[in-house]
Amino acid sequence: MLALAEIFYSVQGEGAWTGTPAVFVRLGGCNLNCRFCDTDYSIKSFASVTQIVAAVRALGGECPMVVLTGGEPLAQRESSALIDALRADGRRVHIESNGTVEVALADDVWLTVSPKERLAPAMAARANEIKLIVDGRVPDEWLAAFAGRAIPTFLQPEGNKPANVELALAAAKARPQTFRLGLQTHKFIGVP
Repeated sequence: MLALAEIFYSVQGEGAWTGTPAVFVRLGGCNLNCRFCDTDYSIKSFASVTQIVAAVRALGGECPMVVLTGGEPLAQRESSALIDALRADGRRVHIESNGTVEVALADDVWLTVSPKERLAPAMAARANEIKLIVDGRVPDEWLAAFAGRAIPTFLQPEGNKPANVELALAAAKARPQTFRLGLQTHKFIGVP
């Protein structure tokens, strides 16, 4: 059984896939306690892998993209079985992770890593994109963990707050070969 916070159908509001319809499976719980976290990842229910795949079908129909998020979705023991079942159901799985839990992932699984307190080197090496949260400063100390990899690196202003937007924008403009500005567009249009 997996601990769930919610499952919903919306559009990806962040990163390289912004604007793409997706079913979001928010698994409950997290192994970090970030003071700026804006997500309710509290456990609301429990469901089997089969029940979650059925819910994804019911909510998203033929939508190919499923985003596993949290909290930290990879912290749950059955997350790998869920990923395999979603892929077997013809879904393109994307994972939003803090990168602390080392899990082997198939090549076709998209991994967004947003490092906070610590980072597993294997997850940094596997990441398809990086999301750095700008909260009063640009946390560019994480870049060394991803060195030598040409992957999109988004600076996401915490809470879309104007001061954080300003910092992120200035850093992106100063280092255009390194950073992209990554706003939470779903919040601007009022969808989950």
